[in-house]
Amino acid sequence: MIRRAPLMPDNPSPSASDTTDGTRRPFVVVTGLSGAGRGTALNVLDDLGYVAVDNVPLPLLDDLMRSTGGEAGASAQPLALGIDTRTFGFDARELAARIHELRNRPGLAARLLFLEADTETLQRRYTETRRPHPLAPDRPVADGISEERRQIGWMGDVADLTIDTTSLSPHRLKQILTGHFGLGRTAGTRISVMSFSFRRGLPREADLVFDVRFLKNPHYNAALKPLTGRDPAVAAFIATDPDYRPFVDRLQALIGPLLPRFDAEGKSYLTIAVGCTGGKHRSVALAEELADWLRSVGRSVTLSHRDVAAAGEADGAG
Repeated sequence: MIRRAPLMPDNPSPSASDTTDGTRRPFVVVTGLSGAGRGTALNVLDDLGYVAVDNVPLPLLDDLMRSTGGEAGASAQPLALGIDTRTFGFDARELAARIHELRNRPGLAARLLFLEADTETLQRRYTETRRPHPLAPDRPVADGISEERRQIGWMGDVADLTIDTTSLSPHRLKQILTGHFGLGRTAGTRISVMSFSFRRGLPREADLVFDVRFLKNPHYNAALKPLTGRDPAVAAFIATDPDYRPFVDRLQALIGPLLPRFDAEGKSYLTIAVGCTGGKHRSVALAEELADWLRSVGRSVTLSHRDVAAAGEADGAG
């Protein structure tokens, strides 16, 4: 799930073009729950061209900005800063106030990124790494997670972007962050199209979700069952459903007029998810066609199939 802060007159959230016009310095503060992926996010931002620094106390922030180029102009390197409850002198209220002040600086395109995940996932990640939770070094990890939620959970509501990493792979998180914080200039909103299995849950990062379980199912055709929606034979089979083409046409007619509105609103990234029962046949075929259509109208598109491999292993209905 991804949440974006509403655009407020005294709290502007810069669009993708704001951060790449050469006059405003891209500046991202990454915070969130311990174990939710702050380190991974900073590594991605570093790969994108940001100077990425972790655990810098707030009083040193201005020194860091000056030493890496000031606030504006071509010499000002994009900056990403990681801060959380481990940071010396961390105070969530002070951080929120400082971000508010930075957003209003004319030379900065400052944004706050908040990462979260469900408790079970955070516990599993700590178990795998065998690290103690920073707020419960001598107590169960669950105690630390609970206390951290109490202290900073509310920051997700004041962040420019909140990402729930519960079901995201590092690769998928990188795609999302690249869409929102990539420094290359693109024409309009970046779009991600993905297929998924309803049995494995809704994609938390999806903005638009479409259900294609009503379509003719190749799972019950012995020759097509082992294949996926990327195979021409499967796509051709699904297209014989009399409702397939009318649905695709209506879907394009729905999405098409929304795209310039998203551009005008400054939306940097849009995730469209298409789901079926097993995530192997119908959703994959339709996601492929949808991505091809979006590219044909000049859109920047990434395509992923979340559950194809899992569907093959489980041999679930596609």
